[in-house]
Amino acid sequence: MMEDAKIVLDTRQKNTAVILLVFFLFCGFYYGRTFFIAANFSISVFYLVTILYKFFLVLIGFIQKQEITISEYEIKNLSEDSLPIYTILLPVYRETNILPQLITGISQLDYPSDRCDVKLLVEETDNVMQEALKKTKLPDFFEIVIVPDSFPRTKPKACNIGLSKAKGEFLVIYDAEDIPDADQLKKSVIAFRKINDPSVVCLQAKLNYYNPRQNLLTRWFTSEYSMWFDLYLPGLDALNAPIPLGGTSNHFKTDVLKKIGGWDPYNVAEDCDLGIRLFREGYRTRVLDSTTWEEANSRLKNWLRQRSRWVKGYIQTWFVHMRKPGLLCKQMGMINFFSFQLTVAGLFITLLFNPIYWVITISWLIRAEEKFLSGFFYPGADLITWVLLVSNGIFVLLNVMGCLRRSYRYLIPETIITPVYWVLISLGAWKGFFQIFTRPHFWEKTDHGFFSVFKTGRRIENL
Repeated sequence: MMEDAKIVLDTRQKNTAVILLVFFLFCGFYYGRTFFIAANFSISVFYLVTILYKFFLVLIGFIQKQEITISEYEIKNLSEDSLPIYTILLPVYRETNILPQLITGISQLDYPSDRCDVKLLVEETDNVMQEALKKTKLPDFFEIVIVPDSFPRTKPKACNIGLSKAKGEFLVIYDAEDIPDADQLKKSVIAFRKINDPSVVCLQAKLNYYNPRQNLLTRWFTSEYSMWFDLYLPGLDALNAPIPLGGTSNHFKTDVLKKIGGWDPYNVAEDCDLGIRLFREGYRTRVLDSTTWEEANSRLKNWLRQRSRWVKGYIQTWFVHMRKPGLLCKQMGMINFFSFQLTVAGLFITLLFNPIYWVITISWLIRAEEKFLSGFFYPGADLITWVLLVSNGIFVLLNVMGCLRRSYRYLIPETIITPVYWVLISLGAWKGFFQIFTRPHFWEKTDHGFFSVFKTGRRIENL
């Protein structure tokens, strides 16, 4: 039976957490300064190892092109009569502003319309969206699927409803603002056919943004995505390590997705969880060299909602898969078990400790001969300061490498000051962390439609 995030911590995890808390309080009281120095040293080492592992993965992705590349020749020689039915899931919720762009983006896919099984997943309670669809002339291959109102009210629950009605041999999910490369479905079919490995059941296309120049936030966001999808995930692919999926443009073999139970409806980072679960079941994800273009969040409040949901979902994913760490290690293997710790736990732990480290570093920098802080903050401050400075340097370098891979050299000046962006990410992380205890299954909606690529009259690559 599939483990899910309905319960944040099971009984064993709660008991373990209580025991560890009592142990740390005892050590802090009994050993005092020595304990805090040891704790700071341990956290700093994990922090640094996580950043160095990320740098190693990005370096692999930068040096070698690991992702699956399909040539124009292969696409031109693909017989359309041989193309299978392809299911496209489009979960939409209060997306009336972006609806015309969504229909246009999907309709321009270079794939026979009679082989497209497009399902618009609309919530039963979303009356505004339903009314908008009634007034919209949809292509014949679009089908509206009403998602019954029930708990949890999440995107993965809607996707599971769509999965149960899927007719295609392959299935892909796109978000409301997505504009996939026109040939992406054909590339996916060719890739699945040419891969001589039945364990490969998922292809992750790359994601990037069509509004990078809109403001400083979208520039930072674009450099981060360029690093993540163009270098970081291909690095994981090269090592045959578990890949946390992105929330869109995942191409699946439909029968396998149904076999493993689809998405966890209670996990707000269902994509990350599904990527790990596929790996545990003995399947593999590869990266496909095709891009889906999205709208980068240009408003801070909206961006924070999205970021907090992502981090909360990563925490959920770690808790779910660590309920039986021995079994997880057995299924993944020791090396991939540690990779999971660094890619999933490492992501939210570094983000949560980042502002604490900044406070310690600032205090270390401004103190004179006397100790500026004592107790918890001061022990190991020298080590923490150097770890933070080195990590921030690596963080900047990684995003610069992402810009170079995408030929976004105009983003490099803003990328140099991405430590400021990292502070914003940490704010979102702490918000998501607190929600784990208060609203673990709450789906913080990201609003779209602040920038429409079709209104600009320009090609995506020229934005």
